[in-house]
Amino acid sequence: MTMRMGLLGAGRIGRIHGLNLAARKDATLVSVADAFADAAASLAAETGATVASLDAILADKTLDAVLICTPTDTHADLIEAAVASGKAVFCEKPVDLDAERIRACLKTVAKTGRPLMIGFNRRFDPSFAALQNRLRAGEAGAIEIVSVISRDPSPPPVDYVKRSGGLFRDMMIHDFDMARFLLAEEPVEVFALGSALVDPAIGQAGDVDTAAVLMRTASGKIAQISNSRRATYGYDQRIEVHGSKGMLRAGNIHETTVEVATGAGFRADPVQNFFLERYAAAYRAELDAFVAALKGKTAPLPSGEDGLKAQILADAATESARSGKPVSVALGAI
Repeated sequence: MTMRMGLLGAGRIGRIHGLNLAARKDATLVSVADAFADAAASLAAETGATVASLDAILADKTLDAVLICTPTDTHADLIEAAVASGKAVFCEKPVDLDAERIRACLKTVAKTGRPLMIGFNRRFDPSFAALQNRLRAGEAGAIEIVSVISRDPSPPPVDYVKRSGGLFRDMMIHDFDMARFLLAEEPVEVFALGSALVDPAIGQAGDVDTAAVLMRTASGKIAQISNSRRATYGYDQRIEVHGSKGMLRAGNIHETTVEVATGAGFRADPVQNFFLERYAAAYRAELDAFVAALKGKTAPLPSGEDGLKAQILADAATESARSGKPVSVALGAI
């Protein structure tokens, strides 16, 4: 069975999903919509899809699913419209910047029974997924500390920062999901610190560009997350899990594996520049998981509930950074 899908949003991330979808044999990209006609036309020409309006895609009863890659403030409304028309949904994170709006959206989805998967692509990175599998197999023993490091090569434009919801909700939300993915136990307390050290304009916009978060679970497991909007050496993405038997670690991906050794020491090529390159394999595997869910082979994970829990943690971190105090969370009762 070939799945028929529509794509809402043909920007940077929409292009990634659209091209990956077009390369599949078990699914086809039927139609593309974007507010910018040239973006939709360009992607449609590359994939063999047709350009359609957003409303036309939502109304198309021949489509099995839609992929939502539009601006964040449209996600919840589009999810609700898509499931109401009988379609499965893949939606880029986050569902919304407001946890209550996410709750309302998930209730609507639940009434329809249609699958919803949220785009936390890092779960599907081959190295991170392998680390998680080996962690569950007990290689590190009982988990004690999870450490997640994520640093962008350079800060985004200030105009983007102003509408992003803040670093904790925009950038670190991926790391909150990853921490939950690895811990296998919900955090109950969040403490955050943040500063504007990279670009003063980000601070003037009311956000931070450098941040650290500590989280604790009910049994005492600890997760620590470090974010920066600047890394002069490229896109820094690392994970380490320390446990009772030892440690598991996944490092950066370099442009090549070539090393040069001279009297001055060892030198390697730079790490990959940004998320489009670094997580190319993860985006493909993520789409594999979505198609498998549509075929009934697996549950659609990460779920809408995963999206809500990551948002609650991001909200708690935002509150903690402002107040200077730890914030309690109750993810088991959402």
